Amino acid sequence: MQPALAPPTPDRYAGLTIDDLSTRSYGEGELRVEQVLATGAAFTRTLISYESDGIKIYGFMNVPLGDGPFPVVIINHGYVDPAIYRTLTYTTRYADALANAGFIAIHPNFRGYPPSQEGPNEFRTGFAIDVLNLVALVRKLGGQPGPLEKANPAAIGLWGHSMGGGVTLRALTVDAEIRAAVLYGAMSGDEQRNHDRILVFTNGLRGQWTEGEAPSAADLQRISPSYHLDRIAAAVSIHHGEFDQQVPLSWSVELCDQLQALGKTVECYVYAGAPHTFGGETDALFIRRTIDFFQRELQPDAQ
Repeated sequence: MQPALAPPTPDRYAGLTIDDLSTRSYGEGELRVEQVLATGAAFTRTLISYESDGIKIYGFMNVPLGDGPFPVVIINHGYVDPAIYRTLTYTTRYADALANAGFIAIHPNFRGYPPSQEGPNEFRTGFAIDVLNLVALVRKLGGQPGPLEKANPAAIGLWGHSMGGGVTLRALTVDAEIRAAVLYGAMSGDEQRNHDRILVFTNGLRGQWTEGEAPSAADLQRISPSYHLDRIAAAVSIHHGEFDQQVPLSWSVELCDQLQALGKTVECYVYAGAPHTFGGETDALFIRRTIDFFQRELQPDAQ
């Protein structure tokens, strides 16, 4: 009688690796307008919701006046204490600037950010899934009757600040059809670096591995976008403040060098004397460069 074979050891990180995220499907359900928040001279802002793996995600959408079709930029916010987070958070000004320039700007509240529901989010992969589901919905519903009727489903870009920049980078390694992305003071694509930085920055309050046991180096390579940069097809625009005290400038410089070495389309800017979140003339310059970049990559016929 043959001895029974031991069952295979379950993959602790199944569903979290770049390979797993790349082979699954996204975009079930619909995007709904919950209410009109504001109507201005250039665009209308609505509160929207959609399903992300069964989790209800809220956010806002700015749609320019006119017939379209308009390219779409998804705005991915950085870390804000969820207890004080509001839908029209600090990144609203960037969504507004893009809408004024003729882009549909969709700003999701990631899972766990009110009024969005809570959901799994180890290594912030849940946030990336929220973005990838939204991208898929824009592709499916863009140009069809409904809230995304004015959207061009073939012209989608991402914009991410800080934590949202890290989320954006993960999405780029998973979805090669995303055409352009802006990374602004972005977290690293290396999850070990992110863990260590957050742990120090918060004096140990955040950054612990979710299940307590640290992942192996091999598992971190499967999970971390920085080991999969060759998969990126989008044009990338990187922006970082010289005196950023939250996310090291060196991370963006290194990413720029890596993408250039891989032959990717990338532009990189360092803002002299600027902190983690820009203001004043520095912010105005960043916004102009952001609009120019997305116009070049998503609106080439408008140039």
